[in-house]
Amino acid sequence: MTVSQHNAGPESILTQVFGFPCFLDHQKAIIDTLVAGRDVFALMPTGSGKSLCFQIPSMIRDGVGVVISPLIALMQDQVADLQQYGIRAHFLNSSLSAADAARVEAMAAAGDCDLLYVAPERLLTDRFQNLLADMNLALFAIDEAHCVSQWGHD
Repeated sequence: MTVSQHNAGPESILTQVFGFPCFLDHQKAIIDTLVAGRDVFALMPTGSGKSLCFQIPSMIRDGVGVVISPLIALMQDQVADLQQYGIRAHFLNSSLSAADAARVEAMAAAGDCDLLYVAPERLLTDRFQNLLADMNLALFAIDEAHCVSQWGHD
């Protein structure tokens, strides 16, 4: 299965790509809502499968799913795991060289990326704002939102 074709259903992606037999509590409703283009606020405990709730819709919907993640190591691990499944996932954070960041930005702008994990400090940079303007945005997710207070109150 080519996961970047955007024509598979959530259950198909769950079983054929991720290898899970069924959704956990609330995952299906969240995924269906996001696939339909509506907003979701999901507050779920650790280990409840939150990541699949934005990863699967990002693979189904046209465009790039932008995931704001404040933890570089977690971002890198998630992208590495997704790439092992054949998913077009990348990250933008301070661990990349300027050339590597430019390559990732070009892939995102060209639609050659399903999930783009971004460090919060990049959000308001002119460069990232220009990239957002050039991208077809599938969805926007904030992961590890409990860290938001660490980013500042403004």
